[in-house]
Amino acid sequence: MISNAYELVTQFWQLMQTNDFAAVGSVLHDEYSLEWPQSNERIRGRAAFAQMNQEYPAAGAWQFTINRLIASDDQACSDVSVTDGQVQARVISFFMIQDGLIIKQVEYWPEPYPAPANRQHLVEPIN
Repeated sequence: MISNAYELVTQFWQLMQTNDFAAVGSVLHDEYSLEWPQSNERIRGRAAFAQMNQEYPAAGAWQFTINRLIASDDQACSDVSVTDGQVQARVISFFMIQDGLIIKQVEYWPEPYPAPANRQHLVEPIN
């Protein structure tokens, strides 16, 4: 069991990278839940989490790149890029830790959009 939230969430994303979503359950608490506020959905438990990820349509193996991870004793937040080789997304995840395991996760999957023309004179592209 990992007691450091930073290391625990890093381990979570490393396990996700294997695409063995049942194995991710090793860092999830017995009372684990995942919430997606944008679609008003909650997933409860390791088995449902694994099944949802296994059944999600994908063109290939999912790859995860941690862009940023910050943590305190019992909470963490990550900004992660996700791709299956065709789809590219970015997820902001908030983790709550209890008993050395992830007990709650809240995720936001924002959609990219083009910058409005009316502020073009004030901005520059990030990449």
